[in-house]
Amino acid sequence: MRKDEKVILQEFARILKSNRKKDFSSLNQFAFNSPNLTSATISRIENATVDFKFTTLVKLAYALNMSPSELLKDFEFDYSSYEE
Repeated sequence: MRKDEKVILQEFARILKSNRKKDFSSLNQFAFNSPNLTSATISRIENATVDFKFTTLVKLAYALNMSPSELLKDFEFDYSSYEE
């Protein structure tokens, strides 16, 4: 995984974890209430170890009772600081 990709995933992981902790006491509780998402998948996303599909983003937002755009509203990444 490239460094810029890792940074992007880490930023999303921070946002996801913050939103999850607002309504759920644990990752397992969140997974139990999330359709089609396992605790292992959520854990890998929150630890930025996997690049996930857009459909997973939609499922995560749904499980948090928000739209994908609401989940991403605080996402900040300056791609110009990374060279290919």
